Amino acid sequence: MQIRLFITGGTIDKSYNMHNGELHFVDSHIAEMLGEARCRLPLQVETLMLIDSLDMSAEQRDHIASRCLQCHESRIVITHGTDTMVETARVLQKAVPGKTIVLTGAMIPYVFARSDALFNLGAALAAAPILKPGVYIAMNGRVFDADNVVKNRDDGVFETLD
Repeated sequence: MQIRLFITGGTIDKSYNMHNGELHFVDSHIAEMLGEARCRLPLQVETLMLIDSLDMSAEQRDHIASRCLQCHESRIVITHGTDTMVETARVLQKAVPGKTIVLTGAMIPYVFARSDALFNLGAALAAAPILKPGVYIAMNGRVFDADNVVKNRDDGVFETLD
């Protein structure tokens, strides 16, 4: 069973600009992460965009949904910024029936020490083949249903609504 991995950006893929101290996008780190993790899953990786999720438009969310519908894989993992991950997950719930979609990201960029990026990506890739069709978020060692999750900005974790 092949998994489609869509890259959309977010903190997981940000780099540090030593000239101005800002975080920015240069290229995706996902291939490096998969190599470091010695991932042997059959994956088809595709970069859709490299943006901060706070800058993601409705049209870009529709593009993500369209690519999910178009790809032949029924198991999909999407790397995404955490700030609007729940919003995108809810769009996908309505737009992409019958597939298993798991969104994940990081609170700390992969290139920084103590990043949660590799752990979260691994959790998403492990969960995608075993979950029932639906849309999920894999963060902090947990898998959440897209309609029952919120980002707790104070604690920097995702948690259920109830």
